[in-house]
Amino acid sequence: MAANSYEKPDYWSKKAFTEGYPARSVYKLKEIDEKFGMLKKNTRILDLGAAPGSWTVFALRMLEGTGHVTAIDLSPLAKDVKSDNLTFIQGDLYDERVRNHALSLGPYNSLICDAAPATTGNRLIDTTRSTGLVELAVFYAQEMLKSGGNFVVKVFQGGDQQNLLTQMRKIFKTARGFKPEACRSESFETYLIGLDKKE
Repeated sequence: MAANSYEKPDYWSKKAFTEGYPARSVYKLKEIDEKFGMLKKNTRILDLGAAPGSWTVFALRMLEGTGHVTAIDLSPLAKDVKSDNLTFIQGDLYDERVRNHALSLGPYNSLICDAAPATTGNRLIDTTRSTGLVELAVFYAQEMLKSGGNFVVKVFQGGDQQNLLTQMRKIFKTARGFKPEACRSESFETYLIGLDKKE
């Protein structure tokens, strides 16, 4: 018997499987895109913390054979996540070589990041690590997004969201928090949205 709801497939997990996505997380991005218009055809998209590849697959489907997705993760993407419009960089987001490779494929119209730290069960440690990842993603956005570009990043609630949003408002015309319905009810993750990168 499953010890908690993370171990048993729920509605979103089953839906992801039937629709050909590696994980349920795709529906968070789908809802964010429907609400904020993050992804458009014939654009360049940077996907940080991409494995196993659900957000990557969704981005590729949105592009409909146009544009390009650059995906980065320490772990490989699922085997069936492939496309002529996809470049996968396996490595650490903190690695300068990884950053330079991503930079060479940009600039990007959208940056999407569903990365999460390895969790310890200690909420303070986990939220601190999550904040560090968000700050790194914001740095990538600042360096690699085109003017007018859009940004979404996962953060653990309690991870200094207000300060992060203050930072993002210096970069984007609009910055706000948003929790999609597909987040598990017991999850303390939420998302920060940055729209329309300033000149």
